[in-house]
Amino acid sequence: MRHGAASGTRPGATPRREPVPAPSEEPEEEAATCPEDWPARPDPILAMNRMGSFDWDLDSGRMHMDRQALAVFGLRPERFDDMATTASAQMPRAERDRMAALVKDAITAGHETYAGYFRIRRADDSLRWTHTQGYIRRDAGGRARRIFGIVRDATQELSDTTARREQASELRRRTTVVERTTAALAAARTVADVLDVLREQDGLVRLGADSLVVGLLEQGRIRLVPDGPTGGVIDAGRHTRLDDPYPMADVVRTMRPVYLEDAESFAAAYPELWKQIAHLRPGAAAYLPLVAQGSPIGSLGLFYGGTHHFAPEERNVLVALGSSLAQSLQRAMLYEQEKDLAQGLQQAMLPRTIPDVPGAEVAVRYRAASAGRDVGGDWYDLVPLPGGRTGAVIGDVQGHDTHAAAVMGQLRIALRAYAAEGHPPATVMARTSLFLDELDTDRFATCLYAEADLSTGVLQLVRAGHLDPFLMAPDGSARRVPVPGGLPLGLSSQFGALDYPVSTLELDPGATLLLCTDGLVEVPGADLDDGFAKLATQLRTGPRDLRLLADLLTTAVERRGGEDDVAVLLLRRRATVGAPLYGGRLQQHVAPGDPRDLAEARRMIRSAVRSWGAPLYGGRLQQHVAPGDPRDLAEARRMIRSAVRSWGAGSRSDDIELATDELVVNALTHTEGPALVTLRVLTGAVRRLRVEVEDSSSALPRRREADAEGQSGRGLMLVDLLADAWGVEARGAGKCVWCEFEVRRPGEEVAGPGPAG
Repeated sequence: MRHGAASGTRPGATPRREPVPAPSEEPEEEAATCPEDWPARPDPILAMNRMGSFDWDLDSGRMHMDRQALAVFGLRPERFDDMATTASAQMPRAERDRMAALVKDAITAGHETYAGYFRIRRADDSLRWTHTQGYIRRDAGGRARRIFGIVRDATQELSDTTARREQASELRRRTTVVERTTAALAAARTVADVLDVLREQDGLVRLGADSLVVGLLEQGRIRLVPDGPTGGVIDAGRHTRLDDPYPMADVVRTMRPVYLEDAESFAAAYPELWKQIAHLRPGAAAYLPLVAQGSPIGSLGLFYGGTHHFAPEERNVLVALGSSLAQSLQRAMLYEQEKDLAQGLQQAMLPRTIPDVPGAEVAVRYRAASAGRDVGGDWYDLVPLPGGRTGAVIGDVQGHDTHAAAVMGQLRIALRAYAAEGHPPATVMARTSLFLDELDTDRFATCLYAEADLSTGVLQLVRAGHLDPFLMAPDGSARRVPVPGGLPLGLSSQFGALDYPVSTLELDPGATLLLCTDGLVEVPGADLDDGFAKLATQLRTGPRDLRLLADLLTTAVERRGGEDDVAVLLLRRRATVGAPLYGGRLQQHVAPGDPRDLAEARRMIRSAVRSWGAPLYGGRLQQHVAPGDPRDLAEARRMIRSAVRSWGAGSRSDDIELATDELVVNALTHTEGPALVTLRVLTGAVRRLRVEVEDSSSALPRRREADAEGQSGRGLMLVDLLADAWGVEARGAGKCVWCEFEVRRPGEEVAGPGPAG
């Protein structure tokens, strides 16, 4: 074999002279020959370099591994079933997921090779760094079919720069997970939102944990959040006391994390808890304190399926995550406390119960806002009014906060008081506007007030900047009813526009009045008319039951994610059993030039008048009586006499006329203003005639015993004797004295006078 530069001379150096060998008498030796096993087979070369090879069939999932590859993975040949899943089971889950993603990305991107570092769990549960490199073989169509690769022990190698880069990459990955989780936690509003972030696929599980549980400190005890994903690992009861021998209690008390790297250390540190969970075969665990503003608010538990070593870098990442989680949880708990307080305040401001309304069905609903603090200024109310009438109210105070709810409560009570005093609808609205203007607030409110006389079906409506009402006919058709209105409450008084117009509608038996706030129809970015049209469709196609209909309307808002709060009031006038309906109406079309239609209309009118007793039941008559004007008093008497007879109450005509005369004379004698006499028929199981005499004095009448020669004191005694019921009601600044008489058709028994009302 020749020697020269190849035998060790450095390029560029002066060659060293070698001594010339002496001549030999023996023949020259032949050139050196190669070993008999040269070139060596690949397997021994790989083995001597502690490398193993594998052949992975991607279609079947089978993987052939040589002995050295099995040794690298810590697998015995007789126990390996030639399946790739068995080999990957030697890797921690986080490593397995990462390498699976690496191979998938290489195949998807069309690469020929891939390489990466990962850790393998050895028989003693320790972790060993390993490196793999693979060649991807594809078929003619470019589809990946097999992977030929090598694996080697990289424990020593990771001490160099490459290992440090790998570890830095892993740290960056964990840090990225924490950053993403922290960003998601910043948007969480409730405790449930925080837990949802932790359960996300890219959340804590990507850090290697199999499951988690959150415990919150409440009144000296740790409450496990009910929907916290325990994963079946822990649960020594839903509450843990701070002095219990459990890791969560230790963490909260000391505000220091607890790391349990294997089952043995878990059982040794917390034997009481281990007895309860040993059958679940838990592995490692990390308990982190949740500290906000220097005080513990709970604990986070992370659980791992097997042994897990918590390196210093990983511990730092987990502590940082625990700090971020604590801030989010504290913010969420404060938000929920404020939300509960605000909603409790609003519920206290709304009517606790809705009174029964004779002759009507009522359904009300309120849905809290999802924007702001989940509380707003919407309200509804139903007010019993003098004379058997009913006031229906819907309103909306500007804003979505506790201040709006507080103003709403004051406004509702004020409007209710004004209405109960008997003021006309326009006066009720004007006084409520003045009341709001006098409050120490810059808020205004919209409102719609409807005064309903359900015996006649007459509705008087006043609107202050609010949405128009909807009217649903007995046949199910629905329409929006345009109602003239004034400025919102609070603004009308500022601009001196307190004269609210009053509109009158008729509510037929079986018809329904809908009052609502704008949250029911308004959708951001959509036209308001579209919302009205959709509401009309819902009313037309919805259930006939009012409660189910109210549920349908509010649920629809929930489904579309409406951010505003919603108040709904449905009032339906019941249909009276019997034909024809009291307070109802008959119709007849009369064609021009058709005498038969005209004759039919006359017969209808004649029959109805005889059946109902003209004028129609449900009507009413009124007469103003001025003080010192005998003509008004005489006209009132003639009205009473004529009405009583025409309404079929001739048998009690004298009683009604005398009692009414006494009430009118009392009003003119004891007050300085005029009197208003109203007569009307009330329908129901028993037909009644009601007489009302209103005056401007708030002084209540008193029954007195008249002496033998006294000229007064007998008026109310006569009313008490003659009427079936009587009483006094407030009407604005004055009062109304009323009495009722049962009225039956000829042949029907009439009950005698009842006790005083």
